[in-house]
Amino acid sequence: MSWWLEACQKPNDAAKQRAEARQLQLTKPTGSLSELERIAVLLASLQNTDQPDIQAPWISIFAGDHGVMEENISAYPQAVTRQMLLNFTTGGACISVIAKEYAATLQVIDCGTVGDAYQYPNVETHCIAPGTANFAQEPAMTEAQCIAAMELGKQSVERAVKEHASIYVAGEMGIGNTCSASALACMLLNEAAEQLTGVGTGIRAEQLAHKKQVIDCAVALHREYVQQDAFKALCAVGGLEIAAMVGAYIRCAQLAMPMVVDGFISTAAALVAVKLNPAVREWMLFGHQSAEYGHQRLLQELNAEPILKLNLRLGEASGAGAALGIIKLACHLHNQMATFAEAAVIGEKI
Repeated sequence: MSWWLEACQKPNDAAKQRAEARQLQLTKPTGSLSELERIAVLLASLQNTDQPDIQAPWISIFAGDHGVMEENISAYPQAVTRQMLLNFTTGGACISVIAKEYAATLQVIDCGTVGDAYQYPNVETHCIAPGTANFAQEPAMTEAQCIAAMELGKQSVERAVKEHASIYVAGEMGIGNTCSASALACMLLNEAAEQLTGVGTGIRAEQLAHKKQVIDCAVALHREYVQQDAFKALCAVGGLEIAAMVGAYIRCAQLAMPMVVDGFISTAAALVAVKLNPAVREWMLFGHQSAEYGHQRLLQELNAEPILKLNLRLGEASGAGAALGIIKLACHLHNQMATFAEAAVIGEKI
């Protein structure tokens, strides 16, 4: 059996019940902190503790280039993917600042970008392929390449667990990857590109129409190979970095590591992970609802309540990273607020 089909851990029901009971005793009207209560109770269940915390967040950014860039579907050139890797590790990127803000470990992994062999400090290079193939003409990845990329995500989570991370965030960098994520969503949901495709990095209206056409044609091209198989959909139109996130999400659930899912591309990877191994869903928090067209549809499919709605569309785990502040606050409120008994406050309604 493939490793990604193996059983996931189960959240702890007893810890959940204790957390719910504590919320009823805190000095506030029942349910008045709403989502903050839900987050704390969920995390208590996932961490199997009475004191949920995210003192040691782990953020992994997976990068990969996309052959479908040959179809002129992005506002930025492919060279930006690799340039941004250096920006991540030298502290200049959005997620770099977020990682510093929340004392998170930031891991940067090149799964396969275009260009000559290179070395950047603190960038892990695993050139599975120099980007994917152009899925408008052929499958983006061979099955072996897809498995190798999933393995990178698996290894990342295993390292995070070994280093005692408290919560895991996966992010991505890859010029053209909103096109890949949209095609993946179309494959998995059997819906047209019109419903699931947005402007990505900021393309013009005519480029958007072209992007939708490229996706619809690619879905038709690969439908016979894919059928209803989520793994084959990932191979056909996915990306190396997207496959790595799929592997990471599944391994989180197998090793009892709570995770925060980021935006549209990450949620497309999350949907693949849940299609492959449905129990993975229980271990997911969803950081935000992005401005990218189609993200709301994916969240709906996963029955997900996003923590933030700030109209972000950057990627690179920025929305999930921003949500760490809310998750941290939810934990502190749960752990540090007084109970009615401790504060000598009457807790019963008159």
